[in-house]
Amino acid sequence: MDDDPRPFRSVLYIPGSKARALEKARGLPADAIIFDLEDAVAPDEKPAARALLAETLKPGAFGSRATLLRVNGLDTGWGEDDLVVARSMAVDAVLLPKVNGPCDVDAAAELAPDALFWAMIETAEGVLNALAIAKHPRIRGFVLGTNDLLKELGAQPVAGRASLSMALQTALLAARSAGIPCVDGVYNAFRDEAGLTAECVQGRDFGMDGKTLIHPAQIDIANAVFAPSETDIAEARRVIAAHESAIADGEGVAVLDGKIVENLHVETANRVLAKARAIAGEVA
Repeated sequence: MDDDPRPFRSVLYIPGSKARALEKARGLPADAIIFDLEDAVAPDEKPAARALLAETLKPGAFGSRATLLRVNGLDTGWGEDDLVVARSMAVDAVLLPKVNGPCDVDAAAELAPDALFWAMIETAEGVLNALAIAKHPRIRGFVLGTNDLLKELGAQPVAGRASLSMALQTALLAARSAGIPCVDGVYNAFRDEAGLTAECVQGRDFGMDGKTLIHPAQIDIANAVFAPSETDIAEARRVIAAHESAIADGEGVAVLDGKIVENLHVETANRVLAKARAIAGEVA
């Protein structure tokens, strides 16, 4: 189970080959950053990007936000070197692409024996093995690779993502069973604020912890949608107060606005307040 209290509302991909983007990222209000050596870096730039990140990712370089390094797969010519060099980088975890099963995590762990890992769930096999992956002792979170899932399934990127609903919810169920974060896939049309908002709302309503982003312009929307609103916070406090009052009065059941308040409602309310505190206390 993951014990990282930090929020993951906005998880921004930054190309590992772009020094200017890396410098700019230090001041962005994203909850977490994925330093990418895979899709965002051209093949002939990968060795230089690896060297740049090794120089850039020093302790404290990006504040208290969560940091992930996405490496290339071990079936490529770069993955092994990425994992070896990752040992010298100050990141919270290594993000493994196209994880199909626990054996992929084991293979990465042999090359980076002290690293913790997040898994990209972006293949049909990975979705079907999501629970076993989530419960691997070195896994600390999931990132959903919705573009790759669409490609593998031969599905269309329709509004509402009905074609991906089962895969998204299967991965989320696995993550929740293991007690780890699950972050939704990217929204490609980064200038479409209405579309991004709708997809963030859908992911939030599913239960996702946040959304991966491809552009800094998307950060504010993700942060707002995945944060508890003032109404949510006030309601959570009312639920807790009603429960505590019932206990103090010796009553077995609390009632709020004509509805029974059970322990599960109190647990949910406490999670809302804990997330609000984590967001308020984060350092950019």
